[in-house]
Amino acid sequence: MTTSRVLFWHRRDLRLADNLGLAAAAEISPALTGVYVLDPQLMDPPEHLPPMAPARLWFLIESLRELQQRWRDAGSRLLVLEGDPVVQLPQLAEQIGAETVVWNRDVEPYARERDRQVAQKLQADGRKVLVDWDQLLIAPELLKTGAGDPYRVYGPFLRNWRGQVLEKQPATVPAPTGLVDLDSAQMPAAADPLAALLESHGFEGAELCPCRPGEAAAQQQLAAFSGGPLLGYEPDRNFPGMAGTSYLSAALSVGTLSPRQAWCEAQRSRDQARSEEQLHAIAVWEQELCWREFYQQALFHFPELADGPYREQWRRFPWENSSDWFSSWKDGQTGMPIIDAAMRQLNQCGWMHNRCRMIVASFLVKDLICDWRWGERAFMELEVDGDLAANNGGWQWSASSGMDPKPLRIFNPATQASKFDAEGEYIRRWVPELRHVNTRDLLSGEIPALERRGYPEPLINHKAQQAKFKALYATIRP
Repeated sequence: MTTSRVLFWHRRDLRLADNLGLAAAAEISPALTGVYVLDPQLMDPPEHLPPMAPARLWFLIESLRELQQRWRDAGSRLLVLEGDPVVQLPQLAEQIGAETVVWNRDVEPYARERDRQVAQKLQADGRKVLVDWDQLLIAPELLKTGAGDPYRVYGPFLRNWRGQVLEKQPATVPAPTGLVDLDSAQMPAAADPLAALLESHGFEGAELCPCRPGEAAAQQQLAAFSGGPLLGYEPDRNFPGMAGTSYLSAALSVGTLSPRQAWCEAQRSRDQARSEEQLHAIAVWEQELCWREFYQQALFHFPELADGPYREQWRRFPWENSSDWFSSWKDGQTGMPIIDAAMRQLNQCGWMHNRCRMIVASFLVKDLICDWRWGERAFMELEVDGDLAANNGGWQWSASSGMDPKPLRIFNPATQASKFDAEGEYIRRWVPELRHVNTRDLLSGEIPALERRGYPEPLINHKAQQAKFKALYATIRP
């Protein structure tokens, strides 16, 4: 008896456990083969798009290597190909005799068009295509206002999203086992490009990076987080010098962890909570999972967000865009210690604390008066957890150009440092040349010349730049 071959295309779901598309594929047939395509549009994009961050490439490669072993343990294999998926996937399906090709849907504009073309070619060849949502707890088509429109404001979205999640009560599905591998006649040429990429990703901060690649590491980090830091997530998440966050952003981005696994672990932690404060902390983390989905559904419904501001008047803003100031910001040489600490953390380990992301974004846009899209691109060039929807949503939130009912929000770097790094521990770690400076001066950035020892003078005066930015903003206000 012959068994029909199924091909599963991994993209942002680099795991076997709780992979809804993979589970559906295994239901069709145990004769299941996995494939990941190194798409040049993503691996080496055109010049107008940011290149893949070395940290993200490292995380991707290591996660794929582990995933290959997991496929072998399950009885089959994960093939890794290079090239245009619109060409590669139909060819592979023909070569291995796959009758059905399965994948999980994506929200990004490029991915959606690519997937449409792949499906069209496969179906023209007489093959079945099966797709569904996996990277979201609630499909974006199901989240609409009472008038039937997509949400533009987080608060009402949160209420609808949370209500649907609680009603749905998401559960996880096990990894498939007992799969049937290709026979020798079907086997593609044994070329694996991962080895070459492993030698050339260029990321030197793997030991420093708090995000760990692979499905096993994601599960370990989730368990460690839920067993301790989650119960104090609020307020600990706000302090960059503390280990108060999950460090799971990269895992959720490439899919070594599913949102259902994260949600279900939070519910188990609820059962262990011993106070209202702990229950509140868990609820705040759940809200962060919702922010992730808010930005994903926004990009799904408004793909034009990838190219510019949501609020039309921001297209008229007279940015000053000093390339020298921008370079100083990106390199962590602005003369404002909290800004420089955060940017150096990002440069060295590929990750930055979320509180610091908000501080440095506000500083670039509203102190240095640089276009937020410059910062958006810079982050994508550096982040291990670079994600178009989350990154774009966060930068538009900081710039006040996005889906945010509050029109203007400006962070004072010194105030933020005093509130969230009161002893200066975070700054001293990442700006070691200032370890000797007293805490008050370190937090304010007002460091005497003799104490600087080569550290730069501040680029700007926050109060003066704040006034200047507000005056410029008045010229575009509708």
